Amino acid sequence: MAERMVKCIKLGRELPGLDEPPFDNELGRRIYENVSKDAWQMWVEQLKMIVNEYRLNLADREAQKLVRQAMEEYFFGQGVAPPPDYVPPQK
Repeated sequence: MAERMVKCIKLGRELPGLDEPPFDNELGRRIYENVSKDAWQMWVEQLKMIVNEYRLNLADREAQKLVRQAMEEYFFGQGVAPPPDYVPPQK
């Protein structure tokens, strides 16, 4: 069976899409229809940085709201700026 392809909104080219919507809501459907697996993996790394830098508790509704807003901005807006005090890891 061939992989489902999407025109990735983040990477700007035709790539394999997610296997299923990440959430059962409108945002999840938009991501499923417009975001590639590669771009989703990039988001997961961005999310780790956001959670760690802001020390978010994802069980908290305000933290969930912040993550949802960052996700929408990451995929469908201007992108997400790193937290003000963020220092990238040394390689």
